[in-house]
Amino acid sequence: MKKLLEVELKRVQQSAVDVTLDPDTAHPKLILSDDGKQVKRGDVKKNLPDNPERFNRCAVVLGKQSFSSGRFYYEVQVKGKTDWDLGVVRESINRKGNISASPQNGYWAIRLWNKNNYSALADPPVSLSLEPRPEKVGVFVDYEEGLVSFYDVGAAALIYSFTGCCFTEKLYPYFSLNRPFNTKLIRFVNNIFDSAPLIISAVNHTE
Repeated sequence: MKKLLEVELKRVQQSAVDVTLDPDTAHPKLILSDDGKQVKRGDVKKNLPDNPERFNRCAVVLGKQSFSSGRFYYEVQVKGKTDWDLGVVRESINRKGNISASPQNGYWAIRLWNKNNYSALADPPVSLSLEPRPEKVGVFVDYEEGLVSFYDVGAAALIYSFTGCCFTEKLYPYFSLNRPFNTKLIRFVNNIFDSAPLIISAVNHTE
C-alpha cells in the first residue's frame, strides 16, 4: 500500500506548476515575502487600496496564476502552523466581508484550526484524522475530471479528495490564515506560537 501511495504521489507531482502569491488579493494584515512564496499574519493593517480583487475581512491571499484546463499541482509547507486553509477557488468568489468556504460557494479546501483539528470544507464539513500532522501539503487539480485532491507529501498519503466537481471558471490557488473558531485569548496565544509563514515550496519529485 505504501508503494502504491508513493507511485500515486509521483504521478500527480508530474503536474507541478510554479505558483506565486498575488499581493493585489492579500488582506491588508498579511505579510508576503518579496519572492511571493511566503505569507504570514502581521499585527498592523496596511493602508492598501480596497480594489475588487482584495479580501477585506478574511486573512486570505490567492495565487497569481489561474488555471482553466488540464492538471496542476503545488506544495505548501505548513510545519509549525496552528491554523490554515489550503485549496483552490473559482474566480467569481465573494472577496468582501465574511466568507463561508464550501464548494457551493466556489471553495475546494481543507482546514487546520486550533492546532490539531483538521477538516475538509465540504457541505457539511468532513472531520479528518491526520496523525502524524502533515508538514507539507500537496494540492492537485484535474480540471476536466472535476477532481481536487490533497496529499501529505512526507507520508505520501492522500488526505482528502473532492470528486465530481463542475468547474466552469478559472481556478486560483487559495491560502488562508484565518482562525474562525478561536477566542481572543487563544488567538493571542496562537500569535506567539504561530509566527511561521506558509511557504510555497519547490516540488521534489518522489524517487
